[in-house]
Amino acid sequence: MLKRLASCVREYKRATFLTLIFIVVEAIIEALIPFITANLINAIKAGTAISVVIRTGILLVILAACSLACGASAGFTSAKAAAGFAKNLRHDIFHKIQSFAFANIDKFSSSSLVTRMTTDITNVQISYMMLIRIAVRCPLMMIFCIVMAYVMGGALATSFVIVVPILAFGLFLVGRKAMPAFRSVFRKYDRLNQSIEENVRSMRVVKGFSREEYEKEKFGKAAEDIRRDFTRAERIVAINMPIMQFCMYFNMVFVLFVGSRMTILSGGTQIDVGQISAMLTYGVQILMALMFLSLVYVMLTMSLESAKRIYEVLDETPSLQNPGNPVMEVKDGSIDFENVKFKYSTEAEKFALSGINLHIQSGMTVGMIGGTGASKSSLVQLIPRLYDVTEGSVKVGGVDVREYDLQTLRSAVAMVLQKNLLFSGTIAENLRWGNQNATDEELVEACRLAQADDFVRGFPDGYDTYIEQGGTNVSGGQKQRLCIARALLKNPKILILDDSTSAVDTRTDARIRSGFKTYIPETTKIIIAQRVASVEDADLIVVLDNGSISAVGTHETLLRTNQIYQEVYAQQTNGGEDDEADTAV
Repeated sequence: MLKRLASCVREYKRATFLTLIFIVVEAIIEALIPFITANLINAIKAGTAISVVIRTGILLVILAACSLACGASAGFTSAKAAAGFAKNLRHDIFHKIQSFAFANIDKFSSSSLVTRMTTDITNVQISYMMLIRIAVRCPLMMIFCIVMAYVMGGALATSFVIVVPILAFGLFLVGRKAMPAFRSVFRKYDRLNQSIEENVRSMRVVKGFSREEYEKEKFGKAAEDIRRDFTRAERIVAINMPIMQFCMYFNMVFVLFVGSRMTILSGGTQIDVGQISAMLTYGVQILMALMFLSLVYVMLTMSLESAKRIYEVLDETPSLQNPGNPVMEVKDGSIDFENVKFKYSTEAEKFALSGINLHIQSGMTVGMIGGTGASKSSLVQLIPRLYDVTEGSVKVGGVDVREYDLQTLRSAVAMVLQKNLLFSGTIAENLRWGNQNATDEELVEACRLAQADDFVRGFPDGYDTYIEQGGTNVSGGQKQRLCIARALLKNPKILILDDSTSAVDTRTDARIRSGFKTYIPETTKIIIAQRVASVEDADLIVVLDNGSISAVGTHETLLRTNQIYQEVYAQQTNGGEDDEADTAV
C-alpha cells in the first residue's frame, strides 16, 4: 500500500528532498544555539570582553536567521510536495474510476468514492506534509539535543532517561486509544455524504412530499454521530497536553534543583549557570519534539484508515478487461444472444437473466416489452459490455463482445438510458458528446429527427442555452429528446432506447421512430418501452418475463399467440389511451 501511494509523489520528489535538507539544517542549528548561548553566559560570568559578547551575539543572530530561512523554505517545499502528492492521488483515483465496469461501481457507492477523493485524500495530504517535515525534524531534534545535553550537563542529562520514556509511552497509549474512534468516523462520512447526495438529487421529490423536516432530522443524526465520535477521539488526544506539561515541569524542577545543588557544592567546577540554562532549553526542545511526534502519530492514525480506503480504489481490478489482441472494428449491427445467463455478482443466488437465445439482424428495429423487473435493461447492458455474461455469449457483428476493444465496441453502440443525464454546459456542448466534431448543421438535423429542434429554438439563446447540472432547467420530455439527438450524432451501428420516450406523447414518439427509418436505416434499433404503441411497428418484438424470453414475433403474431402481450395490449387499448394526455411534463 505504502509503495503504491508513494508512487504518486512523482514529479514532486525534488520538493520532498529539498524539504528534508532544509529540515536537517534547521535541526542542527536549533541544537547549536543553546550550546553557544550557554558558553556565552559562562563567559559573561567570568568577565569576558564586550567584543566577545558582540561577536557571539552576531553569530547567534546569523544562526537564528538561517534557522528561520530553513524553516520557511521547508514549509514552502513541503506544502508544494504535499499538495502535488494529493493532486496526483486524485488524478490516479479519477482515472482508475473511469476504467471501472458497472460491477466495480456497484461495489463502491458514489458517496463513498466522493469521500475518498475529498476527505480521505486531504487527510493523507496533511499526513504526508507532517511526515516529510515534523516527523523528520522531531527525531533529529531529540537526538541532537540529547547528545548536546550530555555534552553540556553530563550526569544531569540522565533526567531525560526518566522523562522521555514516560512521555513516549503515555503518548503511545493516547494514540492507540484514539485510533478506533478515528477509524469509525470515515465510514460514517460515507453515510453523511450519501444523505447529502440523495437529498440534493431528489430535492423535487423531497419538497413534493413535504419531507424537508425528515431529511433535516436524518442529516442531523448522521452529523451528530460523526460529532460524537470526533469528540470522543479529541478528548483522548487532549490528554497529550497534561502529560506533556507534567514531564516538562518535572524536568525543569529536576534540572534546577539538582543542577543548582551541583553548582553550589562544586563552586561551578562541575556545572555552571550556562549549562543549567542549556539543559532547560534542551529539555523543552526534547519534550516539544515528543509532543509534536504524538500529534503526527494521531494524524497518521487518522490517515491510515484513509490511506487504506484510497488504496482499495487504486488496487481495484476492473472486472472488464480488454483481451490480449482485441478486435478493432465492428462489422455491422447484428446481435446474437446464445444460451445467456447473467447475475450481477457471483454471490447472488438468483440469475437476473437465464436461457436467453435471440438473434437480431443488422438494421432491424426490435421492440422489447415486459413488466417491471423483467430484466429488459439488464439484457441490453450486455450488448456494449457494461456487464459480462455469467454463462453463454453475446455477439455483435458475429464477434463475441469479450473479444472487442472496449472503446471500439462502445463507440459502435449508443444507449439512451432510463435516467437521462445532461451535463452542465450549453445544449450544443451536450449534443457534441455524441460527436465532438459535429457541425452546427448536424446538430440541428439530429435535433429535428429527435423532435427537439422546435423547443430548442424557442429558448432565447437557442443551441447556446445553458443547461444546469443534471438538466434541471429543462422538462423530462425535453431532456429525453436531447439525449436521443446526442445518441443519433454518434451515428452508431446499434442504437438502444431504454424506455427513453416515456415522457413524450405518442405522436412525438411516432415521429421520432419514423425519423430513425430515414436517418439510420442500417443501424440496429432496440426500443424498450412500456407502451405497445412504441413497438408495434417493429420488425421483431421480444416479450420478457422474469428474466426469460416469453415470446418473440411481430405485433400481429404476438396478439394471436402470447398471453402476456395480449394482456398488455388489452389494458392499454381498453383503457382508452389518449395520445394527447401523455404529453411531456
